[in-house]
Amino acid sequence: MASHAQEAQKWSFRITPIRVLLMLLSLVAIGVIVFRLVTGLGTVTNLSDEWPWGLWIGFDVLCGVALAGGGYGTALIVHVLHRDYFAPIARSAMLTSLIGYLLVMAGLFLDIGQWFNFWRPFVSWGHSSVLFEVFWCVSCYTTVQILEFGEIATERVGKKFHNIFKKALPVLMIVGIIFPTLHQSSLGGLYLLMVDKLYPLWWSPIIFLFFLISSFFVGPAMICVETTLAGKAYDHWIPIPILRKLVRISAYAMILYLILKIVDLTNRGVLGLAFSGTFEANWFLIEMIFGVIIPIIIAFSGFSNSRSGLLTFGLLVSLGVVLNRMNVVITGMIRSTGVSYIPSAGEFIVSAGLVAMGVLAYCFVVENFRILEHEDHGHAA
Repeated sequence: MASHAQEAQKWSFRITPIRVLLMLLSLVAIGVIVFRLVTGLGTVTNLSDEWPWGLWIGFDVLCGVALAGGGYGTALIVHVLHRDYFAPIARSAMLTSLIGYLLVMAGLFLDIGQWFNFWRPFVSWGHSSVLFEVFWCVSCYTTVQILEFGEIATERVGKKFHNIFKKALPVLMIVGIIFPTLHQSSLGGLYLLMVDKLYPLWWSPIIFLFFLISSFFVGPAMICVETTLAGKAYDHWIPIPILRKLVRISAYAMILYLILKIVDLTNRGVLGLAFSGTFEANWFLIEMIFGVIIPIIIAFSGFSNSRSGLLTFGLLVSLGVVLNRMNVVITGMIRSTGVSYIPSAGEFIVSAGLVAMGVLAYCFVVENFRILEHEDHGHAA
């Protein structure tokens, strides 16, 4: 009996060919990161004074924050609105969100020119700075998520503290919903001042609202992708009706997003730019058609009754939001800056390495803590 208890307490992490590749990519990325911290941004990135925000801000931060939004959306639905029907996806969504925000913090840290001054916003209060508000909200929300994970962690380690974390969880959930609502919109608010720089198809006086709504509807999409991957890797399948209802919630938010986008473009008299055939117009249409319109059709069609349909919805919406953020950061800024920017190999390696680290972290936690509904995780792909 004692040996069985000891066996149950062992930490496990399966080694597969794919995980070996992910670990090698992570090690290479860590090497590039160390080199960047020692030598500066200029030696690793193609950033400049004319183009200070590139792949790391666009993908690692803006996309990362949006894609990690499934945690707060799920927390709102399950723990605040008490829709227990969606409870089977809650822990997995929260874990994905926590890992995502930790990677966002890493991306923010790497993009600071003088990284050793990262602590200054804690003592130098720039009340009028949107970046200051984003820094504090992301930092506080990441801290809240770590505390929320304490309720899961103490089921296995530090069990004497489990009741404390369990009692604190409802308060943490409410606080954890407030912070993302603030910084998801504030990330869009950063571009309000760029009215003469950001292309009119993306700049808007309500760009902050577009960022907030898209961060909400991409949450269920990421859950569809993540649960599909978890199902194949651990033979753990969330029932299709649960995911389909979640997708419908996402689709209604997307309809609101689409209507607001059309009304905004029409009121500003720039709707015609979307059909002008320019470089920016083509990317905008790709973003809207494949990232918004087609997913809405899928959500209300019979295709969403299948796992392939749910995965297609998730991939299209997730990639659509990624494209939107990259269009804002790169595509929409090319014409006004007059400077070309192509991310360096080091930027791609670090971004890919951070994703690899996140996948490995997710696998480790799932295999050692009660994230999925059952503890028999099956085979690991």
